Amino acid sequence: MRAKQLAILLLITMLTETVLAQQTTDSLAKKTEKKYQAKPPQSQPFGNEAFGSFKTTTLRWLGMAGFLINSRGTNLMVDPLLQGFDMPILIEFPIKTKDVPRLDAVLITHADNDHFSIPTNKELVGVTKAFHSTIYVDSLMKNMAWPSFGHDIGGEFKVGNVSVKLTPADHAYQNSYPKPGQRHFKNEDACGFMIQTPDGTIWAPGDSRLMDLHLNLPTPDAILFDFSDSEWHFTLAGAIKLANAYPDTPLLLSHWGSVDAPDFSPFNGDPKSLYDRVVNPKRIIVLAPGQPYTLKKLER
Repeated sequence: MRAKQLAILLLITMLTETVLAQQTTDSLAKKTEKKYQAKPPQSQPFGNEAFGSFKTTTLRWLGMAGFLINSRGTNLMVDPLLQGFDMPILIEFPIKTKDVPRLDAVLITHADNDHFSIPTNKELVGVTKAFHSTIYVDSLMKNMAWPSFGHDIGGEFKVGNVSVKLTPADHAYQNSYPKPGQRHFKNEDACGFMIQTPDGTIWAPGDSRLMDLHLNLPTPDAILFDFSDSEWHFTLAGAIKLANAYPDTPLLLSHWGSVDAPDFSPFNGDPKSLYDRVVNPKRIIVLAPGQPYTLKKLER
């Protein structure tokens, strides 16, 4: 009888240990399970051929919030980040900084390091004719002796055959999280760019909360579209409201799928959240990093 009791006790002990081991394994699996995050198509690398002179205006998403715009041989980059970011990256950047042959200008919307990448732009200085931004960001670039120019909101400048106008932004979030000795940030420290090319107008809004003015601009022919659901960006609802204020304008998705941050709203946007809420959803353009997009004027 005692031997039978010992056998039963041993069996119970073995089963208990098995259950505990399974619970431990399941717990570890849950801790290490990767959360879903939308990712773009595989990157399409490019090189010198993208910077040539053509009879069109071509845009290429660089990942993050960056774009290369080649307007009939005038080459601009908007907010390029191609190296040296301080968070894990999900994509392969479509061009290395050292392989950029020439730029007529780099346009920087604001000082956050996912838009104003010092490691990237420092390497671009030798091949870039001019850097353009707000007065504040220009002061940072001048401190590094870059060939930079600062502009007021509403200010205009030309780069080759392209005209650029600064549009307003509301992105002075730093004042809500003050640090000792921090300067007071102003809305005019950040901006967007309305970029007029011979083949149409491109609006790069930059990072901003939605403003009434954003809904009443001259209709652009393409929007570099940030749809992150962040309170210091448009928010998803605000981005959809903006998209539907320009119901025929192509939306080139930006500021998504590049940083490994499934719980961080500025970087974890999912294009699937747009299709049943945006008027004329066929105009939602999901580019692979490096994929060319040809700008065309809307019929008016």
